[in-house]
Amino acid sequence: MAIEFTDQNFEQEVLKSDKPTLVDFWAPWCGPCQTMGPIIDQLATVMGDKVKIGKINVDENPDVASKLGIMSIPAIKIFKGGQIVAEFVGVQTLDSLKSELEKLQ
Repeated sequence: MAIEFTDQNFEQEVLKSDKPTLVDFWAPWCGPCQTMGPIIDQLATVMGDKVKIGKINVDENPDVASKLGIMSIPAIKIFKGGQIVAEFVGVQTLDSLKSELEKLQ
């Protein structure tokens, strides 16, 4: 299951993580985000503990979204060593996200 990231835990859980970390920026009112949700949960199950996978609700956590310049959701960013190493906007497939994460291991 995907982790819930927040403005409060983002730095510790994502930026200071020792594992590649995928973050799905979403909101409950966003239709494509609802499509993406189960894919993110499935990805978390498939990848296991080799990487961190989580979601952040941009309505409830506006600070991180603002700092990262999130304009469209769903937005997916992959972090490694506190830096963004890959980013996507819109619905992505499980396989495409999985292959991006496998490149970082």
